[in-house]
Amino acid sequence: MSFAIPPVAAEPVLSIGTFPITNTMVNAWIAVVFFLLISLAVRSRKARVPKGLQNIVESVVEFLLREVEKVTGDKKKARQFLPIVGTIFLFILFSNWIGLFPGTGSIGVWGMVHGEVELIPLLRPAASDLNLTLAIALFAIITSHVMALLSIGPLNHISKFINIRGVLRSLRNGPMAVIVAIIELGVGFIEIVGEIAKVVSLSLRLFGNIFAGEVLMTVMLGLLAYVVPIPFMFLELLVGAVQATVFAMLTLAYLVVATEDHGGHEENTHGGHEEVLVSTHP
Repeated sequence: MSFAIPPVAAEPVLSIGTFPITNTMVNAWIAVVFFLLISLAVRSRKARVPKGLQNIVESVVEFLLREVEKVTGDKKKARQFLPIVGTIFLFILFSNWIGLFPGTGSIGVWGMVHGEVELIPLLRPAASDLNLTLAIALFAIITSHVMALLSIGPLNHISKFINIRGVLRSLRNGPMAVIVAIIELGVGFIEIVGEIAKVVSLSLRLFGNIFAGEVLMTVMLGLLAYVVPIPFMFLELLVGAVQATVFAMLTLAYLVVATEDHGGHEENTHGGHEEVLVSTHP
């Protein structure tokens, strides 16, 4: 019997009927329950003058709101995006950090895996499961499209990918306009591919960094269990924070770009140029 490098796929620790419960799901639900208990505790003891836990929570929320507003440049949008971006950031950060708690990856049961006796850990970092990171990435991208549909309207948003307005205008502006509209239509299909690439990029970046950290810690602990792994644990704390920040900021950037009406922006830009020309040519 020996410790082994963790497999890419999360290991099931139990099952409900035919539905397997993996060790990464256990860590993810620990994070969910933690934030649920915090929110219930703050709500039950809410006071006009915050103190204790409420003061900490409000400070975190205010800090996140300021950071989001720096990107959006709009307080209304910052308040609109904060629940999405803040939840993603805090969940990824906490689930990454509890993956470093003692017992995660080392406490488990011995069982047969691929014909060999190996330790099946009861807990494993949640983001080391590609299924979880893919789900969060899908949520982030789908939410950006939903927010865009609500903010700028279905026609404006769909026209970013399938240039309906350009095609309709080209029919009355001559053959060159039709050619340009066809080119823009092709660019729109590239944008659709880009949306798929966003999901792949977000999920693989988070999964790759957390899984690589898990492998690194397993190797270090296998070489020497004392002193040597400590610097690597601090490094993993930093990596966990950086990855949560990167994921959340990219999600925020996608939300901001998706809710901008590029067509209206271009019209305003042209209008501004005309005003400049008028003012400089009396």
